[in-house]
Amino acid sequence: MKRIFEINPWNITTHNFPKEDMRLAESITSIGNDYMGMRGNFEEGYSGDSLSGTYLAGVWFPDKTRVGWWKNGYPEYFGKSINAPSFIGIQILVDGEKVDLAKCDFSDYYQNLDMHQGLLTRSYIYHGKSDIKFTFERFLSNKIQEAALIKLKAQVLKGSAKLAFISTLDGNVVNEDSNYEEHFWKPILEDENEKCIQLITKENPFQVPQFTVLLKQNLQVNGERVHGEVQTEAGYLAEKVTTKLNSGEEYELEKDVIVITSRDVAPDEQLERADILMHELCEHSFAENLAEHEAIWKKRWNKSDVQIKGSDEAQQGIRFNIFQLFMTYYGQDARLNIGPKGFTGEKYGGATYWDTEAYIIPMYLAITPEAVTRALLEYRHRQLPGAYHNAKEQGLKGALFPMVTFNGIECHNEWEITFEEIHRNADIPFAIYQYTEYTGDESYVQDEGMDVLVGTARFWADRVHYSKRKHKYMIHGVTGPNEYENNVNNNWFTNKMASWLLAYTLERLPKAKPEALKRLAVSEEEKAHWQDIVDNMYFPEDKKLGIFVQHDTFLDKDIRPVSTIPTGERPINQHWSWDKILRSPFIKQADVLQGIYFLNNHFTKEQKEKNFDFYEPLTVHESSLSACIHAILAAELGKQEKAVELYQRTARLDLDNYNNDTSDGLHITSMSGSWLAIVQGFAGMRYYNDELSFKPFVPRQWQGYSFKMNYRGRLLEVAVNDEVKLRLLSGPSLKVKVYDQEVLLEEGQEKCLKA
Repeated sequence: MKRIFEINPWNITTHNFPKEDMRLAESITSIGNDYMGMRGNFEEGYSGDSLSGTYLAGVWFPDKTRVGWWKNGYPEYFGKSINAPSFIGIQILVDGEKVDLAKCDFSDYYQNLDMHQGLLTRSYIYHGKSDIKFTFERFLSNKIQEAALIKLKAQVLKGSAKLAFISTLDGNVVNEDSNYEEHFWKPILEDENEKCIQLITKENPFQVPQFTVLLKQNLQVNGERVHGEVQTEAGYLAEKVTTKLNSGEEYELEKDVIVITSRDVAPDEQLERADILMHELCEHSFAENLAEHEAIWKKRWNKSDVQIKGSDEAQQGIRFNIFQLFMTYYGQDARLNIGPKGFTGEKYGGATYWDTEAYIIPMYLAITPEAVTRALLEYRHRQLPGAYHNAKEQGLKGALFPMVTFNGIECHNEWEITFEEIHRNADIPFAIYQYTEYTGDESYVQDEGMDVLVGTARFWADRVHYSKRKHKYMIHGVTGPNEYENNVNNNWFTNKMASWLLAYTLERLPKAKPEALKRLAVSEEEKAHWQDIVDNMYFPEDKKLGIFVQHDTFLDKDIRPVSTIPTGERPINQHWSWDKILRSPFIKQADVLQGIYFLNNHFTKEQKEKNFDFYEPLTVHESSLSACIHAILAAELGKQEKAVELYQRTARLDLDNYNNDTSDGLHITSMSGSWLAIVQGFAGMRYYNDELSFKPFVPRQWQGYSFKMNYRGRLLEVAVNDEVKLRLLSGPSLKVKVYDQEVLLEEGQEKCLKA
């Protein structure tokens, strides 16, 4: 655990230069706008340890898979979100000396990420022959998503200086994880007059489209547009402006950038489009553009903010997570999804995992417009052909959704995850159930959703096998959510979710639209087989312990709690060999408990308690996805101290670098965990059988909390302290159950109940 930024409810601030933790600081100060994003790199450059990263949504490359080629069915390539051409560069020369905080003398360092407005600010005083205060501000516009705005102010405090500013567009970038410094971009155009460059991703042998990107910049000095001295090289443009300042004088340089990709605009039309957007941008001042950007943030916060009284730590954590999620994805482009690192790093390739359905959708259902979640469901439906391809590659029927993808085709390069962690093929369709249950909208599950359910049901029906010895259906050779065990037999979670998927598909089939039934042509023989699997699925269980067993041989391990691991050996994934981890009893993330969380109303309180008490002490929470599930269950079981401890971990996972792995990017898809821990955990929100209910409590360390949520065309506010206040802000009347007491809410009305 390491904390490098100060505690503040709305700001991520430091007054200390993070030299030893630069990559961590860069991750935490990442910004984005659903179209593009970047790490908190320095405009002026930095020669010390750093990870440069700029990313464009949906722009990727199918990198050749280097391992596993001897295995039939192995993916042909490893998809990755490639480092995009960098556009933030503004090199600074003071009397001919380059400003580089890794080498020069400076003081009064300050950095702040304002979550009200999505503005990143940084400043320091440079000490040379003169003292100069440099201040940088930047944001990626929510109004014009193709626009990045940067403002640099130089103020001479003592002496005089000749200053040169070299603003760059640089396509000569690499991914840190690429082989042999491999370049993914090829230059097409550099135009000095238009101040733009255009590049295309290099050719690939996998029929994946190449992406073309155009970047255009404009400079303003003290509010007036200028055309500096422009030089170009292949894939690179530099524009230089100079000035001389005396003590007390200021100089303000604004850099505006437009980024256009071939996902939206054909290559030969990109310059014209960039010109139009640049004109629109430059019609307004930096302050005016920022105000419009902030106004959009205000609308989002008005419906999504969670307010916590009594703990600024907890407050900062939940806001940071909501903030980063919204900068990554707000549903404005249905072709996109949410990568585990978002726009904050290269790890995991920037592709889509099962995290979206399991962790993001339950939150987005409540705090974004209904269309946002619907778009996430449709994203998977559009990629069904790829899912059928994936199953066929394994010699199986039906559809197998990928572990990692950009287009529906599996592109992960680790067999144990790619083709053993198949539980995702039930977790992804589970989102259809969640959407239908929460919104009451059955139109999707009756049509497109049925394509997904039947396709995945056919996969599971082929993937199981029947044990003649035990007269049960089994699933061998899998990896559950707990990735610290590979190639196990009868992972309880996998078997449970496969069985659930088949049962849910059978339940929904009679209600499907006639055209869907005709299209899918599910035979009576198929349905009978699916029902037989549901009725006779094998689930490992130990009745003496009263627990569901993680997999067939789990209890044969040396079962001991996490507390027995020496402190200096945590996290174990950074200290132990993979062999030692696989043989250990320690769990990376919720596995059995994940199933109990998903299918919460299927289990008794006693079952939940016995399984929680057995598995939680064995869990190291070295997956970012783990703590929130445990927090929710702990809250439900009345284990309030444990629930708060785990909330703290999920809410501040990155801010406090709990797992010592935030330096390569934030854990974006686990950031919903803090919201879920409060709303589903502390507030006890559930939605079953057309009924919305709450069982709230206030953690001892807090004074209270409040949140808003959409529910079936209504906007509801819930506030919890020594009483529970419910207010229906808009929409038709609503019945809500609180502590098993039914409450009728009318629009504009508030009801209070004792907590």
